[in-house]
Amino acid sequence: MKLLYIPFDHLHRNYGVLKNADPASDQIVFVQSERMCDPSKWNPIRLYFLISSARHFARQLEAEGFTVHFMVAPTTRDGLESARKKTGIQEIMSAQPSSFRSEAMLADAEVEFVENDFFLTPRGLFHGWADGQKSYLMENFYRKQRVRLNVLMDGKEPIGGHWNFDKENRLPPPKGYQWPGYFRHTPDELDHQVAQELRIEAPLDWATTRDGALMQMDYFFHTHFAEFGPYEDAMTTENWALHHSLLSPYINNGLLHPSEVIEAAKNRFKMGDIPIESCEAFVRQIIGWREYINGMYWYLGADYRNHNQLKAERQLLPLFDHPEKTSMNCVRVSVEDTKSRGWVHHIPSLMVLSNLALLTGTNPQEFLDWMRREFIDASEWVMVPNVIGMGVHADGGQMMTKPYAAGGAYISRMSNYCKPCAYDPKLRTGDKACPFTTLYWDFLDRNRDAFAKNHRMAQQFGGLERLRDREAVKERAQQVLIGLENGTI
Repeated sequence: MKLLYIPFDHLHRNYGVLKNADPASDQIVFVQSERMCDPSKWNPIRLYFLISSARHFARQLEAEGFTVHFMVAPTTRDGLESARKKTGIQEIMSAQPSSFRSEAMLADAEVEFVENDFFLTPRGLFHGWADGQKSYLMENFYRKQRVRLNVLMDGKEPIGGHWNFDKENRLPPPKGYQWPGYFRHTPDELDHQVAQELRIEAPLDWATTRDGALMQMDYFFHTHFAEFGPYEDAMTTENWALHHSLLSPYINNGLLHPSEVIEAAKNRFKMGDIPIESCEAFVRQIIGWREYINGMYWYLGADYRNHNQLKAERQLLPLFDHPEKTSMNCVRVSVEDTKSRGWVHHIPSLMVLSNLALLTGTNPQEFLDWMRREFIDASEWVMVPNVIGMGVHADGGQMMTKPYAAGGAYISRMSNYCKPCAYDPKLRTGDKACPFTTLYWDFLDRNRDAFAKNHRMAQQFGGLERLRDREAVKERAQQVLIGLENGTI
């Protein structure tokens, strides 16, 4: 008899340590760690999703005949030791965990590992790819994936004649567009119990069972899939999710496996009414970006999260926890949505929230910790490369060849945030100047030496040299930074 430890992100019967599990010879242990489930330190929407999903999955395993021990303990280590004492079983097995910290802790607790197969790319295979690269371009990895997994391929060539349709998928939100509604989930008694423990109302946006996740997936493929591509980079106050799938939380906690999501996408595409631009864009997110980010997390090592190559030391701005402390409409809306749902899609996350942290010189680890505790799908392996490498360019360019820095013009072009805002994205100086526009030029000015040899930024620095009001921009930038710190901008 052995104990099988199931982390809250391994909730699938057919993968990980449960793949060959037998109720006759295996008992199950879950641990609800008080350290990781404190609603004063984590977004309660995130905790609701993770805890309720784990409890529902525990019930499913009990119904199958397993003896399940759902431990509530100060730490995961404490919970595992309590399970050993309770059962008298010393042998604990688990799939490889999803973070360096968990791996070290479980190894120290003498937990034996089986392979983590919740991804499509084994870690060794990714390491082999990365070792052979001069630079770690996701696009190169993605094309290898398409061929290896035979996804959207016509023999040796990509379906549609191109590997990537990104240029076709950058439309702003159209005026008068009717965004389809999103699937609403009905909480059950267990959901309400967890929500009550966290002192919140059970949300309708997120399912906490595999059946609910499957319904969400089916709804996306039949309601939103066709238009996903063109508007995947758009932002609008008219709809919080646009045509995004909302599947990342379920893939990241194991309720859905990426292989079944890809298979569903391929089957829906075969019906003939889904544009290749949308199908390819979605597939790239799953077999390209998601697999690449996980691979890079393990490849770059445990210390990668501590990088701060731009020497950004500003404390986290008050608006990240109190959105009412800013008059910047795009930021306020994005933070409010994150607080209320535990999620915004990748463009407000990158080009509003991360962009603000980058331009203001916010400490990368403080911003990383904020993203980790707020987002419903924020696993450690997701957020470390996304924030340190992509969001705030703290790694000196190991992942991205240039920072994702942008002024107000980008946000104005891709959203409807700017019209009711107190600030004008066309202005870089004066009281009405958009803080993003001002800080963009100030960011370039402050970091000239860091990017002096980056040929991909020659155009931006050429624009900086042509500014006639450069000193006025610097002065306005200092006013903006002080105002953001005081919650008055």
